[in-house]
Amino acid sequence: MKPFLILQLRPEAEAADEEFSAILHRAGLGATDAMRIRLDQMALPEALDLRGFSGVIVGGGPGCVSDPPEEKDPVEARIEAQILGLMPRIVAEDVPFLGCCYGIGILGRHLGAPVSKAQYGEPVGPITCTRRPEGAGDPLLDGLPDSFTALVGHKEALDTLPEGAVHLLEGLRCPIQMLRYRDRVYATQFHPEADGDSFALRIRVYREKGYFPPDAAEALTARVAGVDTAHSGRILANFVHHFARE
Repeated sequence: MKPFLILQLRPEAEAADEEFSAILHRAGLGATDAMRIRLDQMALPEALDLRGFSGVIVGGGPGCVSDPPEEKDPVEARIEAQILGLMPRIVAEDVPFLGCCYGIGILGRHLGAPVSKAQYGEPVGPITCTRRPEGAGDPLLDGLPDSFTALVGHKEALDTLPEGAVHLLEGLRCPIQMLRYRDRVYATQFHPEADGDSFALRIRVYREKGYFPPDAAEALTARVAGVDTAHSGRILANFVHHFARE
């Protein structure tokens, strides 16, 4: 099996390390099955050959693609530019891709769909994802029930589905929870890698980042404790299983 490329966008080391471990765990990957690049620490290699990977997984991060350029943190702006610069190759070469949370905004921006904070941000906590008819038979949803729990926390979201994309999963407050573009490019608004412990750490790390009032951190930590996200995590395992065979 060719390794999977895992691109991380979090400048906070503790959160990035936990996210990487969670992705490996949920995807069923060993450390030698993945190449990890933290884009806050290094640039994408100029000679990066995407054909050498089974697929690309992009994690979440505190940046927002919809923020005005003058308001972006310099590190987050550099990270965003790198991943946006890779998306034309991902789509043109039909490279298997799974973007998690931040990744759906990146994919939407690349495909020309509006991404904003106007309508569909969601507070930190569990939501119910429901399979749409278009999701019947999709390999990444194999073995999942028609409705299941996932964890979210985001300030921006897709306002509309990108042209040519397929809407796979929907939510009540934020309609577009998972989409597919063509046959190999996927993105989720929720965090398929995360469980309650993951979110407890992120609540602590990002309590001053505007996702919630800082004095709500304790209540939010209690809200996510013990939430069963095994089904949402299976999406990562299905992604690896489906594309590692090629």
